[in-house]
Amino acid sequence: MDLIRHLRFFVAVAEEQHFGRAADRLGITQPPVSAGLRRLEETLGVTLIDRSRRGADLTPAGRELLPRARVMVRDADRFVAEAARLGAGTGERRVALCDALGSEVAAACAAALSPGIDGAPLTLSAGASPQLARAVAEDLLDVAVVEHPVLGDGAPSGPVIALPRDFLVPEGFRSPRLRDLSALAVALPPRAANPPAADLLLDRLTARGITSTVLITETEAAAHAAVAAGLAFTPVAAGEDAPAGTARRPATDFPLRVKVLGRRDHPDAARLESVLWRLGR
Repeated sequence: MDLIRHLRFFVAVAEEQHFGRAADRLGITQPPVSAGLRRLEETLGVTLIDRSRRGADLTPAGRELLPRARVMVRDADRFVAEAARLGAGTGERRVALCDALGSEVAAACAAALSPGIDGAPLTLSAGASPQLARAVAEDLLDVAVVEHPVLGDGAPSGPVIALPRDFLVPEGFRSPRLRDLSALAVALPPRAANPPAADLLLDRLTARGITSTVLITETEAAAHAAVAAGLAFTPVAAGEDAPAGTARRPATDFPLRVKVLGRRDHPDAARLESVLWRLGR
């Protein structure tokens, strides 16, 4: 029996809770899925799925075995992908930058990666810090720049680097006192993007007497628009220019802390840390 193939059937049925949808997801017809799952259950000696008119529900044994089945399927996919990469001899560089960096810092990091390393192609992506940290730990990425602190961090990491930040405020906001920012909302990405860092920033704001309500903004552009409209302020990477309708003021006590995760001997890790040290303080 092809164990991994049959485990794919189990995972698909468990997650879709329906044999037909599971077959569609796997790109095959339903009978092989039903027969394959039966064979898996017979081999294991346990019933994994309760069949009913309503669909397919996990049995207690199925609930216990599903997490392990997911790991085995994911590991098999990763093994095949890595073998294909090595077989092609490309030595692909898989690098990611967290969304928290902002466009200017991200661009500086990307520019440092542009020269080829022994002709190896570069795959560059972006995302939330916890997802990137897990991807590095699971060897789905070689190197990633993430915000510190971060959940799911089980990979080797470099030092924490503090990047200076400004507060982007409405152009007409003139008060020199930090606590007067409480009159505005603070525009921030969803807390789920990196809960520890989000909580730390809010704690620091409160400690400085800034008790603003939080305005959740999904993108950097949305945050800047809220500021220009006079509704909010938002932390941004330190810089010289400010978007129309906004102004900058130093946020000395609110640096963005980042670190590079991944193999310490990887050339891209050294390149990224060099850029971040240059931008940092």
